[in-house]
Amino acid sequence: MFKIARASLAVSFGTGFPEPEEGEGGAFARFTVSEGWVGDLSNGVIRLGERATLLHGLNTPECGLLSMMRCYDPNDRAHILELFEQAATSSSHFCYSTTIGLPNGHRQPVFCVGESDGLEQSSAGSMLGMFVFPRFKLAASTHLRALS
Repeated sequence: MFKIARASLAVSFGTGFPEPEEGEGGAFARFTVSEGWVGDLSNGVIRLGERATLLHGLNTPECGLLSMMRCYDPNDRAHILELFEQAATSSSHFCYSTTIGLPNGHRQPVFCVGESDGLEQSSAGSMLGMFVFPRFKLAASTHLRALS
């Protein structure tokens, strides 16, 4: 899944969604780990959280896009790179899903939702988003497939 939508500067992720009920956050945390990230389009640096840094196989939370994507499924990298390039040229909302190859041969599914902003102003703009990691890993020989 690789999606991008042009952002309305008057609407952000915080509007239009109902507030979660008391038990929903606990259920979400039972099945996933989530963590935010930010990107500075003036220098191309992405800053990941502690968990995302570890799961992406990085030594430091600050990295470039290509360094972050190095662990992604090779079949998805070009699509994700194109998505980030589009988001870096026009304020947008975007999402993607892929798997991260782990040193032990397993693969960790990852979902990313983000937005770019400030590109229409004199500044270079920024990105921010959220990684969602399901609390399971796939064996190296296991394939995800769509159900029809």
